[in-house]
Amino acid sequence: MIAKVDGLASQLDDAELLLEMAKDESDASATAEVVTDLKDAEATLALLERESLYFGDYDDRTAIMSIHAGAGGVDAQDWAEMMLRMYSRYLETAGFDIEVDEIQPGDEAGIKSATLTVKGEYPYATLEGERGVHRLVRISPFDSAARRHTSFAGVDVVPEVDIEEVEINQDDLRIDTFRSQGAGGQHVNVTDSAVRITHMPSGIVVSCQNERSQIQNRARAMVILAARLAELARQEQLDQIDEIRGEQTEAGWGRQLRSYVLQPYQMIKDLRTGVEVGNVQSVLDGDLDQFVEAYLHWRRARLEAQE
Repeated sequence: MIAKVDGLASQLDDAELLLEMAKDESDASATAEVVTDLKDAEATLALLERESLYFGDYDDRTAIMSIHAGAGGVDAQDWAEMMLRMYSRYLETAGFDIEVDEIQPGDEAGIKSATLTVKGEYPYATLEGERGVHRLVRISPFDSAARRHTSFAGVDVVPEVDIEEVEINQDDLRIDTFRSQGAGGQHVNVTDSAVRITHMPSGIVVSCQNERSQIQNRARAMVILAARLAELARQEQLDQIDEIRGEQTEAGWGRQLRSYVLQPYQMIKDLRTGVEVGNVQSVLDGDLDQFVEAYLHWRRARLEAQE
């Protein structure tokens, strides 16, 4: 970062000197060269601006993303599947590697839950802003009277940690095996090797069914459990600090993050950053760049306000 800043300063100094020489000699070609150099400097500045948005301790960590159907019955389960498609398209287009750890199909349609592991460049920072409750308003395709329904889905995102960083008492775990179900397609096996681990003190439940063997699924489920326990510990620490300060904060799962309205008008609005998009279909097809970018700027602005 420092080298890039120094290089940019030198680049601007050189451009300023060349511009003065071009003016003195009325050299059009030299002026054109300055314009090219300034465009290069502008691109470098944009890159530095982007990198300045990544300051979190876990920003470059692998992200573990979970999507859960909330209130709304079959509509909510369908909405959860729509969100899985939306995020999968966004992440694939953005160049991230995605591994489906677990998918639990819905009763009639959609999914009850899904867990993804996302790797690439700053995956946790990219997805951190998606954590929360997402609200969908539309004419329900499952309502014979074609009435408007509101349904909810929750997104949780935690950074992957080294399992050695978290102390887990094996006596606190209940480990069950089950047969993988079909929603994962070719990426999910159909043997009894899927593993579900319940951490009884916290109530956290994780599943993995993507690996080929029960041993591999158990190992992967333990990594996911460690990440969620580490996040729980961090949240509890923040809650203690807020209690000391006398602040009242909403739990991440308790706040509505974004509204997706398809009826009676079309609009998607992020209730935190204020970003609004009228092209609903493009967002549902994975165009999330403006929401991600706005969150990263919002996060940095909050940090600067606290300092």
